[in-house]
Amino acid sequence: MEAATVGRWTPDASMTSEVEFERNLDDIDCDLQSCYRNFKAYYNQKVQSEWASAFPGLRSYQRFIEWIPRTLVPMCAYLRSCFGRCSGISFMGSTSLRVCHKRRIERNKVFETVAARGRTSLDWFFGFKLHLVVNDQGELLNIMLTLGNTDDRTPVPKLLQQLVGKVFADKGYVSQKLAKQLLKTAGIQLITKLKHNMKQQPLNERLLLRKRSIISQIEHSRHRSPDNCFVNILGGLIAYCH
Repeated sequence: MEAATVGRWTPDASMTSEVEFERNLDDIDCDLQSCYRNFKAYYNQKVQSEWASAFPGLRSYQRFIEWIPRTLVPMCAYLRSCFGRCSGISFMGSTSLRVCHKRRIERNKVFETVAARGRTSLDWFFGFKLHLVVNDQGELLNIMLTLGNTDDRTPVPKLLQQLVGKVFADKGYVSQKLAKQLLKTAGIQLITKLKHNMKQQPLNERLLLRKRSIISQIEHSRHRSPDNCFVNILGGLIAYCH
């Protein structure tokens, strides 16, 4: 919903909650596309000072924060509607989402029951893994959020449901068993970067593997609520789609 449209429309009393609900979705998405350091600065300095006329009856920052968890399910549905179409050439990857510094893992109480300790090629982290699949145009095809200690290959069968053709991935997805399973059950050819003891691939497949860089990483900030954390991740993905 554009700000200009909101400014010309006066909702009736029976629709107040729905209108506020949609405003939350708009503001969360705009924040992820802005240059502000955090959402509080964005809301206080941008929304309340410059966009107040476009959002009649705008709530305080604290009241807005209380509304955020209610946007989780609608944002999931909207993100699904933003997915692109499979072209037969897809790229798969994962990125770590840290919820705290590794020195504070033992003291973290907010995520102690919902996150897990994992390891990347560089270091240990505490949080989640975001698994993404995009087409050759960089459009999202599917996503999955798992615990930080989840093997990259575990969610692949569900992640690639309803896709066809070739899927390119890095060495973290190397598995003959998985490749045979995907080819047999879904007709998908999984192509991964080679390890030193594997046969060379055709040149065109090696070139396509380099395009995995089009998978964008979602910058994650610290949160005091798991629900707000998940909304932030969804907002980042929606902003990427636009």
